Amino acid sequence: MKREFTYTITDKEDGISILRFLKNNGYSKNVIKELKKTPEGIHRNGVWTYVNGILHTGDTLHLCLIEDAGSENIVPNAAPLDILYEDDDIFVINKAAGMPTHPSISHYENTLANALAAYNEERNTPMVFRCINRLDMDTSGLTVVAKHMLSSGHLGDDMKARKIHREYLGIAEGLVEDSGTICAPIGRAEGSVIERKVDFANGEHAVTHFKRLKYLPADSPECSGSKNGLSLVSFLLETGRTHQIRVHMKHIGHPLIGDFLYNPANQLMTRQALHAWHLTFSHPINGEKMTFEAPVPDDFILLPD
Repeated sequence: MKREFTYTITDKEDGISILRFLKNNGYSKNVIKELKKTPEGIHRNGVWTYVNGILHTGDTLHLCLIEDAGSENIVPNAAPLDILYEDDDIFVINKAAGMPTHPSISHYENTLANALAAYNEERNTPMVFRCINRLDMDTSGLTVVAKHMLSSGHLGDDMKARKIHREYLGIAEGLVEDSGTICAPIGRAEGSVIERKVDFANGEHAVTHFKRLKYLPADSPECSGSKNGLSLVSFLLETGRTHQIRVHMKHIGHPLIGDFLYNPANQLMTRQALHAWHLTFSHPINGEKMTFEAPVPDDFILLPD
């Protein structure tokens, strides 16, 4: 992967070093290190230069970021991919339910990473797999993958600063309140590497905002097998803890249907009823506001009006 960037220096930037310019524009230490060791990495006015070189108004700074290798230990394995958007810096993908994001011992070749590695191999564009908002295996919907370390760094910073807005749809048991906020720290459950729980003593800060969109009482056809009816709920994440929505909804007494881990008695769906349907963020390179929506999957037994 080869990505080039060109900047024209303004009066505001006159007299600063290339290193300071790079840091001011969000280039991390790792990216700067990569640029420095690349023969064509840093050129000022067409001439290779060190990062301590001084910039002046009207100068042209040309940068070349090269990443020749893909992720180690990710085996290319072709699988259907619903790519909603692709450019030189990012993918936006509508991930299917049942597809893990990253390889693991149990899922070594059937993940989003494997499928994307095969997609890139076919196009001779190897890249390190850098997923910005990882989704659980059985959660469907929108995820962003960075194509290189610069876009990954910018998006990672935006995620930490809560500038990436993610909205999910879920189906919960019972009549959920009209709206509210769940602020409850989340930590690991004892004896499990997978399960999480609300842990006020040792958990990490976690905040979920929710709004009920629809409620169907127990006697509705879609609610067969549910004693208390079902609620279609919209979720906005303020933080991004593992299983956050699933744990928080169990905590307030309205677990998601089909959730084998946190609501095993409910089998109204064959996976947890959770779909990442709306995503808004700023493009990591040009700053353009980007908004995406993923259609609600066919297996959702409650659909928005």
